[in-house]
Amino acid sequence: MIKIITDSGSDILQEECDKVRVLPLHVSFGDEHYRDGVDLLHETFYEKLIETDVLPKTSQISPYEFMEAYRQELDADASAGGGQMSDKQILVITLSSRLSGTYQSACIAAEEFEGQVYVVDSENVTVGQKCLVMRAVELVEADYGIDEIVGILEEEKKQIQLIALLDTLEYLKKGGRISAASAALGNALSIKPVVGVGAGEILVLGKAHGSKNGKNLLMQRTKQAGGIDFSRPFYLGYTGLSDKLICKYIEDSRMLWEKAHTKEELPIVSVGAAIGTHVGPGAIALAFFAPQ
Repeated sequence: MIKIITDSGSDILQEECDKVRVLPLHVSFGDEHYRDGVDLLHETFYEKLIETDVLPKTSQISPYEFMEAYRQELDADASAGGGQMSDKQILVITLSSRLSGTYQSACIAAEEFEGQVYVVDSENVTVGQKCLVMRAVELVEADYGIDEIVGILEEEKKQIQLIALLDTLEYLKKGGRISAASAALGNALSIKPVVGVGAGEILVLGKAHGSKNGKNLLMQRTKQAGGIDFSRPFYLGYTGLSDKLICKYIEDSRMLWEKAHTKEELPIVSVGAAIGTHVGPGAIALAFFAPQ
């Protein structure tokens, strides 16, 4: 039996998937401390983010928290087996090690559970990380062994494309990633940065004048990747209190979804604190596996 554990940087809600256990990152607004997605839901996070002049801080999950989660999963399995040694294996998929120390914490904790806990660095975050986690769920359900799953994930994570369009430069300025002058000029010219993830880091892929050109750049980047492999998980994401912008993007780019072959609505995800802190509200994102 394989149990999957991930962190809240994946923006997977615990109640949406019983196959995955989600450990919360920590978010601080001054002296107020919260667990992402547990006692700080996304809606409340953005309300606080908009109201405050100082950026909140996000912090990694500690080795102790991972160790406790591993023990709980393995002990529960042993109890169910009448006290016999657990044959459960745990697969941990974390947000990028380039963006957080959470991967290192997971690895440190895993050292005490040799042969039972396997840790994969997603080299991604938010909807990109969620693509890899839900791909792991598919592989577990298809009865692949743990070593096979880890090998497949290590290879396929290189095929994940995460592309996002930011609505404002204000939060990049607050976080010290760009200067106040650059932010002021960019906002005056209605510049919308298009960012992505490469080698586990956030990269600026381009800058567009206005939202319409920004959406066109998203479509161009998607086509350059070879399109979307709809046989594997894909997700759209948005930051803020409303999904209006992502719904408008879906409508404007409807030709991309013609081959989705889904009877349900396209999978839209609310992006939480791990990324929302740095890009602010009004951003939209798309994550998918490029065709093999």
